[in-house]
Amino acid sequence: MNDFPWLTILIVVPLVGAVLTAALPAGHRLVLPKQVALGTSLVTLALAVVMCFGYDLHGGFQFTEDHTWIQAFGAHYALGVDGLGLLMVLLTVLLVPIVIGAGWNDADPGATLRFDDEASATRHTKAFFAWALALEALSIAVFAATDVFLFYVVFEATLIPAYFLVGGFGGNLRRKAAVKFLIYQLAGGLVMLAAVIGLYVVSAGRGTPSYLFSDLQGITIDPTTQKWLFVGFFIAFAVKAPLFPVHTWLPDTTEQATTGTSVLLVCILDKIGAYGMLRFCLGLLPDGSQWATPVVITLALISIVYGALVALGQDDMLRLFGYMSVSHFGFIVLGIFVLTSQGGSGAVLYMVNHGLATAALFLVAGYLIRRRGTASIREMGGVEKAAPVLGGLFLVFGLAALSLPGLSPFVSEILVIIAAFQHHWWTGAIAVTAIVITAWYILQMYQRTMTGPQLVGARAEQVRDLDRREVGALAPLFLALIVFGFFPMPLLNVINPFVDDTLQHVGVHDPAPTVAVAPAQGGQQ
Repeated sequence: MNDFPWLTILIVVPLVGAVLTAALPAGHRLVLPKQVALGTSLVTLALAVVMCFGYDLHGGFQFTEDHTWIQAFGAHYALGVDGLGLLMVLLTVLLVPIVIGAGWNDADPGATLRFDDEASATRHTKAFFAWALALEALSIAVFAATDVFLFYVVFEATLIPAYFLVGGFGGNLRRKAAVKFLIYQLAGGLVMLAAVIGLYVVSAGRGTPSYLFSDLQGITIDPTTQKWLFVGFFIAFAVKAPLFPVHTWLPDTTEQATTGTSVLLVCILDKIGAYGMLRFCLGLLPDGSQWATPVVITLALISIVYGALVALGQDDMLRLFGYMSVSHFGFIVLGIFVLTSQGGSGAVLYMVNHGLATAALFLVAGYLIRRRGTASIREMGGVEKAAPVLGGLFLVFGLAALSLPGLSPFVSEILVIIAAFQHHWWTGAIAVTAIVITAWYILQMYQRTMTGPQLVGARAEQVRDLDRREVGALAPLFLALIVFGFFPMPLLNVINPFVDDTLQHVGVHDPAPTVAVAPAQGGQQ
């Protein structure tokens, strides 16, 4: 089963679907490109699930493919997934059909998120779904690439569909947000390019140049070179994640993009940043990672607290979610760089759970905003009585965002918090403050949007409850949050071997527990 080119198929299927969707003739049959896109994404999901049955929990990189691509550079078309890559691929193929189903009418001509958004009657509905499929294919390629040069190429290529999704669909300032997004990402990518070239120089100096991850792991790189290479990779991944102080593109983007686009960016594309830190910073540059740990942990703590504090003062719901994600990504980076098995496992699990919970919150918020015609929290109120299903799901997904026990984000957050306290008491103490602040702004948001006097007249008619399609799109996320909240071990069984291998390569071990020994009393043994 491992000999079958599963990963290439998972990349090709959505690419072909994107081309077919884009090639459909423009006309009044808006449903056809939606059906093609949804069908393609479901086929991709089914193939990924089938592939998982052949995965060995302790087998390292699996479903590997390796073909020479550019011999002069030592570049290969090389694919493979371990525990980290497998979960990121599964998260991608799960969220794309949910986004397509949830945003079935979001890209129709004349459709707007808010009442005051400019309606565009000339945009093509099929473009949204074609770009979504293209982004799915390129994201899978990023998570499956085991050649650094191939990783860099598809890493940069993801910006193309992302730019057109942000700039083509959303609020009145979407083009400005798209340009800002692109500038930040390209700047980070250029810095990483210097590091990629540096890896080529290092590998060429040891003999035949190679960008294969397995070959580069076997090369001894001197600590000074590792520090410079680490800086190049880390800056790019910090922008992508994003991490303070290179985070400002994210709130602008989530405020202006459609909620479906925000799910694709925040819950899939941004995971590439944390993925890259684990795969390349720790996996290839262990000495550089240990050298930079104090600075990175400091930046992570600033992101955690700063993102939560700024989110507390936001009135625009979608902008609030952007700053909330900055805080959450801080937890992920903190878990990675405390360099313990609990922290690493918590960080990877956080990546998965954040993708599920934040996707659900964005989508249900999109339903709410379209009904109320505004993203302003202070202008809402009384929704739970007019739309009880919408209000109930909004509460559950909000509680998931604040990591309520019993929902899956709690497990990952508590693992990271424990690891932070093991690192140093003040590290954990600072991180814990964000939990309180997050509960504050989530519950305050729910109170201001859902409670209050019952809506009457035309305002009540606008706020209809969720229909079957909308509930169906949210149901898989709801179930996943409940199931993995009580039974996280299926995910941790995939995560733990990867984390153990990575920490062993870095050369660190979990701190030994300290046991207080009572002093012996005289005459007693």
